[in-house]
Amino acid sequence: MPEVTSPYPPGTPCWVDLAAPDQKAAIDFYSDVFGWTGEIGPPETGGYSVCELHGNPVAGIMAAMAMGGQPPPPTVWTTYLASADADATAQAVRDAGGTVLMPVMDVMTLGRMCIAADPTGAVFGIWQPVDFPGAGVVNEHSALIWNELNTTERSAASAFYQAVFGIESVPVEGADHYYALHVDGRPVGGMQPMSEQMPPDTPSHWLPYFSVPDTDETVDRVTAAGGAALQRPFDMMAGRMAVVTDPQGATFAVIRPQPVAQG
Repeated sequence: MPEVTSPYPPGTPCWVDLAAPDQKAAIDFYSDVFGWTGEIGPPETGGYSVCELHGNPVAGIMAAMAMGGQPPPPTVWTTYLASADADATAQAVRDAGGTVLMPVMDVMTLGRMCIAADPTGAVFGIWQPVDFPGAGVVNEHSALIWNELNTTERSAASAFYQAVFGIESVPVEGADHYYALHVDGRPVGGMQPMSEQMPPDTPSHWLPYFSVPDTDETVDRVTAAGGAALQRPFDMMAGRMAVVTDPQGATFAVIRPQPVAQG
């Protein structure tokens, strides 16, 4: 099992969480689809639920609550990028033309975080670990396996993430207009221009992918539980994938990855 017990290298996607209008319904949905376990957390954590897979933290689900007279946050999955110093990273975001949407704050003794947007409008989180490094299991079925930036301005996004996190954008051979995002020479995510299949008003965004043993069967489970398929299962170079939404409108991708060649 690909368990993670040490901090992720800065710039690496290390956690995802969901803000949902009906937190309990969201927990139930993802438990049905992926087999996660989770429950609404205690009041001191704002009810935040750390969902687990095989006893390891895999993703967070919280209630979407309005704060400071603002409307409730959208029902979306947020990708968090690891940082060694959240305050310095937040300043780097500003210096590179991004926006800090939620200032750096302590999360008990777990770590420090903030929410930001890149210059093209894609929202992401920054996570500086203390007691909590992030996802405790990745790259296995029902766990996070990939994070992809869909952007309206690829060159601007590339320059921003390079300046803030040192992330390199490397063209993927055989995949037109698709770029791997490298940290320390290792691919940790992807980036591509906004697909023409998306509605014209779709903003730049990070999309999480969860690994599954059978993409078609998973999509059937998603739709049976009240979700919808935005992009039906199809084969591509990395495996068989689909893009779906949960019953409350949060978008995510599922993929049965290609087997790793043995040699």
